[in-house]
Amino acid sequence: MKFYRIFSKIFEKAAKKMCLDCQDFIKKSSKVLDLGCGCGIVGKTFQDFFKVEVLGVDIKDYRVSSLPFQIYDGFHLPFPDDSFDTVLINYVLHHAEDSITLLKESKRVTRDKIIIYEDLLDGFFSSLFCKIHGIYFAKFIGDYNKISFKSEKEWEDIFREIGLNAIFKKRINNFPVKKQIFVCQA
Repeated sequence: MKFYRIFSKIFEKAAKKMCLDCQDFIKKSSKVLDLGCGCGIVGKTFQDFFKVEVLGVDIKDYRVSSLPFQIYDGFHLPFPDDSFDTVLINYVLHHAEDSITLLKESKRVTRDKIIIYEDLLDGFFSSLFCKIHGIYFAKFIGDYNKISFKSEKEWEDIFREIGLNAIFKKRINNFPVKKQIFVCQA
């Protein structure tokens, strides 16, 4: 939690940029699930920016914000079908033990869209950073799950396999890591 408090201003600035990316995809007064919400700064920023109801879920409570929150098991979302208008998955899938199950669960609980931000394995420097990121989380954060980064094409293949239609994608410049937003219609 100390980590998130120290870097909270950086997370807030990044969250505001993410809101601008998502302006065409989140409707005012909608219900949003922030899957793997971490410190809650992104979800809280979305809540304030879009004037929406946001619920954060994660496997552990890391929040440093007042975002409403619920713990879940990392596999099955404890909500009925079509509970949310949008599911936001913010740099989480590479940490998941089973990213495909999480995407299927996201598809199940949303009525509309899934917005995914991910680091990509595309290119030498991005691949190197992703490897360092995985080592850092295993050694210093204690996240011993297998970190699993994928390329843009691998994510697109997964989306197709589980019936998600990628309606928008945008590369986010953040050297050395290639980052991408995918917006999928459920």
